[in-house]
Amino acid sequence: MEGMQAYGAGKAGGAFDPVTFFQQPQTILRIVSWLFSIVIFGCIANEGYINRPNEVEEYCIFNRNQNACNYGVFMGSMAFLCCLAFLALDVYFPQISSVKDRKKAVLADVGLSAFWSFMWFVGFCFLANQWQVTKHEDNPLREGGDAARAAITFSFFSIFTWAGQSFLAFQRYKLGADSALFSQEYTDPSQDATGAPYTSFGGDDVESPGGGGGQPNSEGAFDGSSGYQRQDY
Repeated sequence: MEGMQAYGAGKAGGAFDPVTFFQQPQTILRIVSWLFSIVIFGCIANEGYINRPNEVEEYCIFNRNQNACNYGVFMGSMAFLCCLAFLALDVYFPQISSVKDRKKAVLADVGLSAFWSFMWFVGFCFLANQWQVTKHEDNPLREGGDAARAAITFSFFSIFTWAGQSFLAFQRYKLGADSALFSQEYTDPSQDATGAPYTSFGGDDVESPGGGGGQPNSEGAFDGSSGYQRQDY
């Protein structure tokens, strides 16, 4: 009974084991994605804005395109929060007793993780393209180059970490629920309208062992002749 699971987690009410939790593949991928989002956000927010020697106003290091930096900062901050939300859900997930609620959570994990993988693919292509067309005269001192390349690199890695989370969530969805432990079709026998009709103790509707219909319970149902016959000698 202890090995039975529903969508990758055992029966609700069990004790939380932090060692087992942090050894799970989806937890590791979430933490890695969380760290990547911090690196991307930090690189662009701290060193992603530069200016020419003869200018005071700072521009985005990616081809002086403010949208590129805004996209990277926004994606990094939102991915950071999303990873924390998923980690909190993973901690609470074994305590969810409803199989339907577990199914919804797993499907949300599949969809959102796939969405983030796609968004990081878009972000990687966007940042890489803008970095490629950046003019040398816009940054003659090559300030922030390492930070820009780090943001592009970890955006590329984030594609696969989020895709891995979506894949693992889909695997949990395929596992489904163990019907022996988590029954979604359980019906209270006292409320089952399709069950056998209730029969009174008197046996009004009880069929005879031979398959024939029941006999009415009247005064002539037993007159002594059918149960015992007198013999004449």
